Amino acid sequence: MLPEVEVLRRDLEREVVGRRVKEAEVRPSSNAMKIIRHHGRRKDFQDLLTGARIDRAGRKGTHLVLELDNGHALVIHPGPAGQLLKTSASDDLIPHTHVVIGFTIGGQLRYIDPRKSGEVYVLPLEDIKTVGCNGAIDPFESPLTWQRFSLLLSQREQRLKDLLMDESFICGLGDIYSDEILWAAGLRHGHLSNKLSSQDVRRLYRGLSETLQEALKARGTSSAGGHSWVDLQGAPGTYQLELKVYERADEPCRRCRHLVVREKIDGGYAYFCPQCQA
Repeated sequence: MLPEVEVLRRDLEREVVGRRVKEAEVRPSSNAMKIIRHHGRRKDFQDLLTGARIDRAGRKGTHLVLELDNGHALVIHPGPAGQLLKTSASDDLIPHTHVVIGFTIGGQLRYIDPRKSGEVYVLPLEDIKTVGCNGAIDPFESPLTWQRFSLLLSQREQRLKDLLMDESFICGLGDIYSDEILWAAGLRHGHLSNKLSSQDVRRLYRGLSETLQEALKARGTSSAGGHSWVDLQGAPGTYQLELKVYERADEPCRRCRHLVVREKIDGGYAYFCPQCQA
């Protein structure tokens, strides 16, 4: 999800920018090949990385983009279960480690993914524009006024939770943050986006900003909704301790003390307070 990937981007900016790749290893398993599925052979992936220096740590939606000095970029999309760790070369490999990138001055970057749902690949810099949720709102990247936000909402006719989870509209919120944003805004998940009042839009705009900034400050959410996310050093986030409604069905709302409700919608659930979310 977006806050977690932004935490990783900031960690990578501090830990690996300026380092040169000594070697890149794709582990000897068919599962590892699924992770680098953009490349036909391990050697194709390895040759594009070996000897390259990492010049910049960027992000396109929930894709990490490490720009290299050889005209290419290393793209890492962790998916729902992927982990990226900065380790010592002497550290034991943990299960489901698929890609290991070693640096000339020591240390390694390792990609772990038990579900094999993420991707790691190299592409030319000019193709970065094809990566991520292009054209969608990126709350950490693009300054967005509430007036512009209001216009974008008015152009859609979707239920609010559906819209907040639609990556053609906004990047990387998922179940957890969509529910938390709607709680912060005091709005119910079923409202249609193009029927909101000006006051509702302002509340949603503020709830979006405040929730994501709080999640970023807490370095993401771990151990909620099946997420086992950790940062580059292997430390979990703490935002799960601050969740207001997500996975808190039948517990008191942190604002009004009414019991939180879980309601089935389509293929998933929405968590909300029926009293203070109108």
